[in-house]
Amino acid sequence: MGSVGAGALQVLVYGAFVALVGWLSSAPSYTPVDPSLALLRVSFSHAGERVEPCRRYTPEEIAAMAPNMRRPLDCARERVPLRVQVAVDGVVMLDRVLPPSGLAGDGASTVYARLAVAPGRHRVTARLRDTRRAEGFDHEDDLQVELSAGDSRLLEFRAQAGGFRVL
Repeated sequence: MGSVGAGALQVLVYGAFVALVGWLSSAPSYTPVDPSLALLRVSFSHAGERVEPCRRYTPEEIAAMAPNMRRPLDCARERVPLRVQVAVDGVVMLDRVLPPSGLAGDGASTVYARLAVAPGRHRVTARLRDTRRAEGFDHEDDLQVELSAGDSRLLEFRAQAGGFRVL
């Protein structure tokens, strides 16, 4: 095959590739949820309390430390896993235990979940356990939310803002 034939074949292959990319950019339509439903997304990062409480060093222990290493508290790095539960109109739709991130288990736990619900007014009960307790929850909020078909709303947790809220 001559150089003209090879060049034509190359143009044909590139043209087919460009046409495929163009088709893929618009043709296969994607809908994140059935258009007749609404989407409640649960997404946040939060660090649980430490597995072991911090211990205060005695003045003698502090004096024995190198000057650049002196600190008043000895704290283990590892954090407790979080337990997250979300109920919509009394039906539990999410119940997860989330391990802390990081190699030492000392980072925040992160949750992301998508809950498809029928349009209308709903009572959302969100619960979170972020301490060493074995039963129950440390944070609980009852929220009212009005959802229309095709809506996508976010349920997040911010301890500084007072707990759960729907955006």
